[in-house]
Amino acid sequence: MSWLTDINPVYMVYLLVALAAGLFVEGIYLLVFPARSYRKNINRRLKLLDNQPNRETILVQLRRERGLSAGGDYRLPLVSLNRLILQSGLSIGIGKFALYTGVSALIVFGALMVIRDDLLEALGAGLFCCTLLPLLVLKFKRGRRRKQFGAQFPDALDIIVRSLRAGHPVPIAISMVAREMPDPVGSEFGTVADEITYGADLETAMRNLYFRIGQEDLPLFVTAVAIQSSTGGNLGEILENLSGVIRQRFKMRRKIRALASEGRASAMILSSLPIAIFLVIQVISPDFYASVWHESLTKIGLACAGAWMGIGNLIMFRMVNFKI
Repeated sequence: MSWLTDINPVYMVYLLVALAAGLFVEGIYLLVFPARSYRKNINRRLKLLDNQPNRETILVQLRRERGLSAGGDYRLPLVSLNRLILQSGLSIGIGKFALYTGVSALIVFGALMVIRDDLLEALGAGLFCCTLLPLLVLKFKRGRRRKQFGAQFPDALDIIVRSLRAGHPVPIAISMVAREMPDPVGSEFGTVADEITYGADLETAMRNLYFRIGQEDLPLFVTAVAIQSSTGGNLGEILENLSGVIRQRFKMRRKIRALASEGRASAMILSSLPIAIFLVIQVISPDFYASVWHESLTKIGLACAGAWMGIGNLIMFRMVNFKI
């Protein structure tokens, strides 16, 4: 512990002053902006209900934010794109998303025109920013949202099971999930509860839930509820078993991910190594590529190499990702 005696006391004073200043700012923030109730901040639907108690208005707002009409139908004629927007959990609406995409494409186009002074490159980058890039962003958000929903789904089933054993009907159990769970499960089950309240039958509301999420464990839940509503049976026991199966599948996925971590690390290293070497050479010897950089054959070769690297990355990605 001799290194403690070598620390300059002035630095310790600076550190303590910075810590005190941070605690002071936090105290002022908590005094000026008192924390709201946990129930009002647990998910987006409850936040909206805090300012607008009309549940039907909130239901319409949540639908329109997700790319649906007030009645729950698709707003865009292209169903696949509308479904992707819906399942990505986008909350800013289609109009704002299109506006942000267009502005980003114009900014990239203008920046490349100023920097590179090449119309074809600027047009290509602008088209990429307004076509492929939004799709990649939406697919990334959809995948992340599905993973979050899958991780929370067993807990939601446990809440429903406990509510059913307490004697509550299924819609009340679903409402309890909407009050107790964070997003994305909380708002989605809240939408189900609101749809049932305003005229939809249980099976239709459940199928709408699956269309909004697209998570692979949901069809089992939807089928179980649909069969129980038509033929009867112990739904609590069925959902309890389903929760156990989903937890075991989630555990198995984590185990496979741990076993495949070596392959993922190799893929990342092999993919980043050519780029790292290129950057190192560019820093050490800037003239190394300068003599051939303007040649069209160089650009063709780089494009072919990038495409070949992308194919290799896709193959490695498929090798280390398994579906259960």
